Amino acid sequence: MATATRTVRSSTVVNNSSSVQIRRYALPFILFAVGIFFQLVVFPSSFTVSHYEVLGLRELAPVDEVVSAYEKFSSEWNAGLDVPTASRFIEIRHAFDLLTSPIHKRDYDTFGIDEHSGIIQALKNQHEGRPFAQVHVPLLDVSSFDSMEGAQETLTAADFVSDIGKNVTWLIQVYSMGSLQCKKFYEAWKRISTLVEGVANTGLVELSQVEVASFLAEKRATGKPFFQGLPSLVAFPPNCRSARCYTRYNGDLTVDAIIDWMATSVLVLPRILYYSRRTLLQNFIAKSGSHKNKIVIFSETGERASPYLRQAAKDYWAHVAIGLVRWEEDQSSHWRDIFGVEFAPAVVCIKETGVKPVVYHGPFNRSWFLNMIEENKYQELPQLRSITSMELGCDAKGYSRAGNDISTWYCVIAAGRPSFQLNGLRETLRSAKTALVNVNALDNAKETEAQFPRSAAYALKERRLTFAWLDGETQSRYCFFYLHSENSYETCGPRRYGDPVDSPRLFVVRYRRNSTENMKPQKKMNTIWDGFQEVDQNLASQLVARYNGSDNVNEIIKWISQIINDGDNKNLPNFIARTPELVPEDKGTVSPSVSGAFSRGGDLKTKVQGVLQKAYDHWADPRLGPLFMLAACISFSTIWLQNNRKSQPHVEAVDIREEPQDARQALSTDSDTDSG
Repeated sequence: MATATRTVRSSTVVNNSSSVQIRRYALPFILFAVGIFFQLVVFPSSFTVSHYEVLGLRELAPVDEVVSAYEKFSSEWNAGLDVPTASRFIEIRHAFDLLTSPIHKRDYDTFGIDEHSGIIQALKNQHEGRPFAQVHVPLLDVSSFDSMEGAQETLTAADFVSDIGKNVTWLIQVYSMGSLQCKKFYEAWKRISTLVEGVANTGLVELSQVEVASFLAEKRATGKPFFQGLPSLVAFPPNCRSARCYTRYNGDLTVDAIIDWMATSVLVLPRILYYSRRTLLQNFIAKSGSHKNKIVIFSETGERASPYLRQAAKDYWAHVAIGLVRWEEDQSSHWRDIFGVEFAPAVVCIKETGVKPVVYHGPFNRSWFLNMIEENKYQELPQLRSITSMELGCDAKGYSRAGNDISTWYCVIAAGRPSFQLNGLRETLRSAKTALVNVNALDNAKETEAQFPRSAAYALKERRLTFAWLDGETQSRYCFFYLHSENSYETCGPRRYGDPVDSPRLFVVRYRRNSTENMKPQKKMNTIWDGFQEVDQNLASQLVARYNGSDNVNEIIKWISQIINDGDNKNLPNFIARTPELVPEDKGTVSPSVSGAFSRGGDLKTKVQGVLQKAYDHWADPRLGPLFMLAACISFSTIWLQNNRKSQPHVEAVDIREEPQDARQALSTDSDTDSG
């Protein structure tokens, strides 16, 4: 029984040892098998027979040798010595046609381009089983086209070096004068050049510019340049002069797809979305923010927004929001009633509540659109915001809109939480501003200067007076700073439970420049760095006046005129204090609504396609097989050394100098010890 138990245990140990060894040697065996697979299967199948090999010639043989080789085949066919199949004849004839065309031979020899392979395969399938004499020759149209010759955007090597790499984006098309695909693409290219005008430059590089074309080409594992196909599109971001930073387009050669890739992936511009009759109000106008004007573009075709529109949406994101609507005749009455749009194309500028939308009909271009958006980027009554306070002249750190030499200026502000009451005060203030623009339109226009002061009208004309409104809820600290009183909570800060009706307030801030510097105590500077510690100090002193009168426009104008008259002529008290910073309404460089419209999915798809393409390009690398086998040998050697080290017997070291505890010293017979 004991013997059987020992036998079972020993067999179990042997089996366990065998399984451990198999697992340990699995990796080198797998690596070796993969290396053999690459050497015997992948590598040979990845290299097609060249056209020179089809004709029995050496690589890069001249044209006269190509002609001689084909004539030799032809004489054998005519003599009946060799009767080729239709497929064999097509291969030989295609090699002859391509290698006797100077442009096609140049493209094939330098960059391995043969865009006719698909056509040739179709001819083989069509004539399969037929006599070769039924194949019509020549197989291909090898003539070149001259549509792009003399084009101003064609880049030479010198142009490429001098123009690329500056602070502008470039889209380059690599083409060949002998490419039929490039000929078909030319009209689309002209359309693309027109659409990207103003946001990117375009250029053409012909394959005859070998140095530039090689720089723009992809590289095989052997280092030879090649193109997957022509035309090839390459985009250079600003300040890019390296192959590591430019981007290659790998999608469909359609205008819409290329423009979308250029605007989204290269220029990184936000998308401008389309809205319907149901979603325009709730998803665009309501969510764009009350501090922005809205630009609605009605399109007949429903095509994507042009790059210059998307660039404008990015540049003016702080002031305007842009949306698209597809014009449909069955909804024309709806748009006519709401905005006054009669037909498309049309552009509608929607400003704040109470202001009639501005409608422009007819086609437009980039320059017109940019001028229009510049004229309409501000609301009729601008909102006082972190990015507009300096421009409006409503910041103690800044200057008047009239210039840096003006010593005294004013800012009239309507503050309150967003509400119907605030909208009413804003409309009253807009009316006051309009009345001051045209003083003769006032009810009291015939009154004398003593009866009706005109100081406000003159100050507005001189750009020393600004009208604005303030969101008292968002800018609560700023609002409390200027309206600090018992009832400030009716105007500033978020609504509280049990608060009375919102009560917007009107106040004027007088700014006086240089008075701060005169009143500022002189500080002794111990080092040169002390002179830079006052950079963030206010440049203007302030005086605040709050309005407590009626909503009558004329009364408000008289009050403003009196404030200006006193502020200009009297030595009134003022204060010098650090004003609370205005809270930015939008975070970052692009608003949340706009940044959410970027195509993240498209970028991910492009990256995945790029990785797969690179993997495919390196699939036939002749170094892969030997590398796998080398890794297998290293792994096998490492495991063998580890096993050999463990199998060596372990010998315990003994110190021979140490005596046993029961050792006795034996005396020799010739000892010198005295026996007596």
